Amino acid sequence: MEFPAGRKLSCGVVIVNDAAELLLCHVTGHDHWDLPKGGMARGETPLESALRETQEETGLVLEAGALLELGRFEYRLRKDLYLFALRMPRFDAAALHCESRFTDEATGLRLPEMDGYDWFAFERVADHVTRKMAAVLCGRLDLRHLLARLREHDPAALTV
Repeated sequence: MEFPAGRKLSCGVVIVNDAAELLLCHVTGHDHWDLPKGGMARGETPLESALRETQEETGLVLEAGALLELGRFEYRLRKDLYLFALRMPRFDAAALHCESRFTDEATGLRLPEMDGYDWFAFERVADHVTRKMAAVLCGRLDLRHLLARLREHDPAALTV
């Protein structure tokens, strides 16, 4: 698949566990959840961007070698996703925290980009993410197949 030039790229990590659950972050001020992901900084590779964004938005420090590269996906009109995947043991998602902030226009307060974290059964993911994200996670990616691939990939177990 070819991608038109000039499209922005948002890089992130699909984190799953052996209970067939996906880790999602609640987007502050919105009613949907999302992957830890974000735009590339100048000079970054998609991998570097995905690792940085995941750390900023969750506090998780991931090892590059443990990630499975999934590649580029059409996402929105002017933005594509570049995703990596990781299988981790289930942990208490409430322990995660977001370091990146934005200024709320209504209040002037500096708020975290993400204000909550939870594990969602694969079957429930589409109910919590945007329609376009659901098209990627539940359409172009088959999360159960991805979990099987990650078990074969078998990276070193990571702990939080």
